[in-house]
Amino acid sequence: MEQKQYSAAELERTLKVQEVIAKAMARKLTWWEAAEIMGVTDRTMRRWRERIEEGGYTSLYDRRKHPSPKRISLEQAQEVLKLYQERYSDFNVQHFHEKLASEHGIQLSYTWVKKALQLAGLVKTSKRGKHRKRRPRRPIPGMMLHIDGSKHQWMPGQWHDLIVVLDDATNEIYYAQLVVEESTMTVMAALRAVVETKGWFSSVYSDRASHFFKTPKAGQPVDTRDVTQVGRAMRDLGIRMIPAYSPQARGRGERNFGTWQGRLPQELRLRGIETLEEANAFLRETYVAEFNSKFTVAAVESGTAFMPVQHHDLNRVFAIQHERMVAKDNTIQFANHVWQLDKTPLRATFAGCHVLVYQHLDGTFSVGYGPHTLARFSASGEPIPTPAPRRRRPVSGRASASTTPRSALRAPRGLRSSRRSSGNPERRTTKTQTRTVSGAGSKTGPDPKTTRAQDRSSRRSSFIGHPGAKFFGGQQKTNDPKRTNHVL
Repeated sequence: MEQKQYSAAELERTLKVQEVIAKAMARKLTWWEAAEIMGVTDRTMRRWRERIEEGGYTSLYDRRKHPSPKRISLEQAQEVLKLYQERYSDFNVQHFHEKLASEHGIQLSYTWVKKALQLAGLVKTSKRGKHRKRRPRRPIPGMMLHIDGSKHQWMPGQWHDLIVVLDDATNEIYYAQLVVEESTMTVMAALRAVVETKGWFSSVYSDRASHFFKTPKAGQPVDTRDVTQVGRAMRDLGIRMIPAYSPQARGRGERNFGTWQGRLPQELRLRGIETLEEANAFLRETYVAEFNSKFTVAAVESGTAFMPVQHHDLNRVFAIQHERMVAKDNTIQFANHVWQLDKTPLRATFAGCHVLVYQHLDGTFSVGYGPHTLARFSASGEPIPTPAPRRRRPVSGRASASTTPRSALRAPRGLRSSRRSSGNPERRTTKTQTRTVSGAGSKTGPDPKTTRAQDRSSRRSSFIGHPGAKFFGGQQKTNDPKRTNHVL
């Protein structure tokens, strides 16, 4: 017997009728309301109900003489819906389907149970997602790191956030610690630990949490100009921050957290670990290495993008920075404290100057003016002794006149004497004769005063007779005794 072919419009109408009747059977709608929704009379709705009771849902369009042997009776369908509403309303479909078979002996296909619950409006219908393509891994380690936090009951009765930093190229875990709550300070601590142990990396991939990015309007792109404290720290190090706009975009990190949630609580329970400090010590000393040995993959290419960090004060980079203006009495106000700045050699007073207050990861505070640290304070606001800052010498290779001693500006003694005697051969002869006489053991030599006078006279006469003497301010004698030429 040939199976009858139905048009698309007829099938669509039949599915709509099934959905409305299923809600009426689940007592979410009255039969009168169902008839009004379908646009039919009460008599027609009663006929449809009778046909469903006799032949099931397929009787709405199937006119075969012999009913299907796989047909589900109306009583059994109502029993399934009643069980779900009264006892298993918080179960998912798969779990409920297993309970039907094990606890109640109802053998039905998973597809039928799921469709019946969806038609009755007891289970949400999942929409088919759009086609997605898996993003290839980065070729070498250090090109992109993932950072995220997962809130879970990692220990019995205790909810904490697990912050994990993993490499996109190899899935290697560089940092994993439990914290009370994911925040700016805990994220900075994770990033600093990676920078100190591995070095500089190229980019970091994260969600759009408020400590990573500022989003002017929900659902809109992040503001790349107005950065957070974490964004400022990454900008100072030259590390690019990449925001994720959907959980599917962070699929690699989300799947990694699924592995953590399925293994770490059991490991902590087996070892009897119940405190946060013991759990973090276990992660740091044992479990991260064990986790990496099982789930790390090989990179596509050899090499690394990590580089050592130089010329950066990580204590200042990974600190929350607040700008303050110094009052006239050299005090600043911060966190309900009034801090006094001591006198330093840098300035006579810092009144009116803008300074930065650094809130460090260890809870202490420091006050900075440019590269100098003016003061340090404990977490409770008490001052910590700090060495007085020193003035920095000019970095330029050429010494300035204000900082260079006058002796350094003079030429060496040998060079001065050679320059002075280079144009006077008579002086060189006199010095040679003097050294010769003194070297022969004679105690009576030429008078030093006479020798110096002769030298001055000979230099003057030779200089005045030089053709360029008039350019150097000397005097030149003429034949006229009444006239003296003063060369200007």
